[in-house]
Amino acid sequence: MNEIKQALLKLTELFTLLAAGFLVTFYILKPAYESSGIQFIGNVWVNWFGVTYLLFVFYTLIAGLLLVKESMLYKQRMSSVFFWLLFIGSNYVVFVPFLRGENPF
Repeated sequence: MNEIKQALLKLTELFTLLAAGFLVTFYILKPAYESSGIQFIGNVWVNWFGVTYLLFVFYTLIAGLLLVKESMLYKQRMSSVFFWLLFIGSNYVVFVPFLRGENPF
């Protein structure tokens, strides 16, 4: 039964982060792009997942460093090279359009 609760908690975290990423993408990132003269068209879902992953990283850092310091899940996640490579990739996806002046995705 404990495994089911953990699985439901992880699914809840996933859907909450996806919803928050969607809201941040369309209510914060879209106006920021458009005010910089960047059209918010194309594969916008790439930007959405980039924002969602950034939120996931911030959530992991806050939970792992401040709230649940002894959790092995957060310790393993924060020590993962793949976790940080995806963080760099999501930063690229979200912030490169400001440097290029267009959304390349």
